[in-house]
Amino acid sequence: MSHLELGWAIPAERLFYEGLSSGRTLVRYDRPGCGLSEATDRSDLVELELQVIRAVAAAAGMDAFDLIGASLGAPLAARFAARHPESVNRLVLYGGWVQGDELAAPAVRHHVLGLVDQHWGFASDVLTEIFAPDADAGFRATFSTYQRESASSATARRLLATCYEIDVSEDLGRIRAQTTVIHRADDRAAPLAEGKRLADGIAGATLKVLPGRTHVPFAGDAEGLVNEIRAGLGLPRLQRTARRTLTPRQVQVAALVAQGLSNRQIAEELVLTERSAESHVERIRLRLGFRSRAQIAAWYVASYPQADVRYFHG
Repeated sequence: MSHLELGWAIPAERLFYEGLSSGRTLVRYDRPGCGLSEATDRSDLVELELQVIRAVAAAAGMDAFDLIGASLGAPLAARFAARHPESVNRLVLYGGWVQGDELAAPAVRHHVLGLVDQHWGFASDVLTEIFAPDADAGFRATFSTYQRESASSATARRLLATCYEIDVSEDLGRIRAQTTVIHRADDRAAPLAEGKRLADGIAGATLKVLPGRTHVPFAGDAEGLVNEIRAGLGLPRLQRTARRTLTPRQVQVAALVAQGLSNRQIAEELVLTERSAESHVERIRLRLGFRSRAQIAAWYVASYPQADVRYFHG
């Protein structure tokens, strides 16, 4: 699940994608039912996803391109590359698998699906612990909310069921793109054995195993992962990128935005004019490259994990 607007506000995610876009044009999208994309009532989510990739490529004017797939995106990208060898030059697969029913025992899959269906709030916290066990408290709080904002419980359940159901074992032999498979050694969501199966099944594929147990690509050693992906795309290693910072006053204002205060309430809290509060919010938005107050709130919660604040989109 993704949300292009809110994800851009999470410093770790933003740095990750900025790293991938250095020297290339990076095109991303929210899959149907997630983030900024409209809902769908289609049940054939795999076929829908393949159609979406074609539509996004056409909209961007690309006949051939490099394709990156992470998590569920990895088997989906593999199937796309198998069906459209003329379109994919290089293929990079991270944290993927060949057969979804190998991700967990049947009883565990049934339990997790039921939890997502009936208790999406609690389930998003559980999934965060699985996907990012080593992340700090700020990241985990933000990511749990991020998942809930990205998709409804029904959509989340359908996507998770698709993770468990997909099987690309018959697709791998038809992939002709230069392929790099990357996996963290102790990934808690997708076992390394499945990453090895992906690499073994694709002719000439290179397998890169990185340390760590975090599944979310932009958590854990994200810089190391970015550089391995860049290597798979034929790009040089990237120098460390500095995070964007705010002045102490702007941090204060961002904290109040994260609490849900309006410009008038911020002005009252800090003994400013409402116009000054509005100007502070606008400068924060421009400094961080955001479009909404929700993004400012998400950025603050992720950047200051010690703060007892939860943000709400809207």
